[in-house]
Amino acid sequence: MLGRNIISIADLSPIELTQVLDVSTWMKNNQVGPLLQGKTLALVFEKPSLRTRVSFEVAMQHLGGNTISLPSSEIQMGNREPVKDVARVLARMVDVIAARTHEHSTITTLGEYSSVPVINALSDLEHPCQSLADLLTLREHFGNLKGVKIAYIGEGNNVARSLAYASVMMGIDLTIACPDNYKLPDETMIYINNLQGEGSVSQTDDPHRAISDASAVYTDVWASMGYEHELELRRNIFRPYQLNSSLLSSAPSDILIMHDLPAHRGDEITEEIIESDYSIVFDQAENRMHAQQGLLALILSDFKF
Repeated sequence: MLGRNIISIADLSPIELTQVLDVSTWMKNNQVGPLLQGKTLALVFEKPSLRTRVSFEVAMQHLGGNTISLPSSEIQMGNREPVKDVARVLARMVDVIAARTHEHSTITTLGEYSSVPVINALSDLEHPCQSLADLLTLREHFGNLKGVKIAYIGEGNNVARSLAYASVMMGIDLTIACPDNYKLPDETMIYINNLQGEGSVSQTDDPHRAISDASAVYTDVWASMGYEHELELRRNIFRPYQLNSSLLSSAPSDILIMHDLPAHRGDEITEEIIESDYSIVFDQAENRMHAQQGLLALILSDFKF
């Protein structure tokens, strides 16, 4: 039983991360039953959501638990009342909190003041639940993750950061390709180099080199939520990093295509590529539910299979 906050994917050890993937895989292929009957998950959302909300709600339903969704317009966290008060009130009434926030400090404050576990369902710094789904998807296609080579083409954002942490812990060799001013910062790379695990993370400004020997290539939007006002600027900067047939000519012919969605077709990825036979983006989307089901089971119970 984990029974603690998962603010960063690195809050899990490599052994625990493997355990989450093992449980998630088992639950994907087997009937579980009302493991979390009587348990309630609070979903606190400051940002719009499709995959996060549906995956968490369906995961809890499959496990026999309940959810309550709390949009920012309703609770006005940090405005109507302080984040620390929201954390303490919810902790008196629910068993676990998943929060999708603008600022990472909001999720860390929730975790500090809540007496029940808090899960980071997305912040501007990390997206650990997405990384769990990514690892689950990659493991389904490659089996053992150790030594798998992944290219990430795009900004060193929250998705890239969590994927980088997870890659080191699971033995994946990740190359991030993006313009110099948009790479993961030096302090993040220092943290990555100190993580426990056999994987590696490197950065380059050359997307063709990044994908030359990759088994899968991952991309994300050029302007994440909160940066939409920079989209036109970023379109000019990131155009050479578009995932298209020209770029993929430098990759192995069977390379898998990944995206965390929603995708801006025609910007970071073309319609042809996301709809290709090698696209596994909807496997990733479905696996959000299965990965979170495994995580919730391990946080709220002593489940064994």
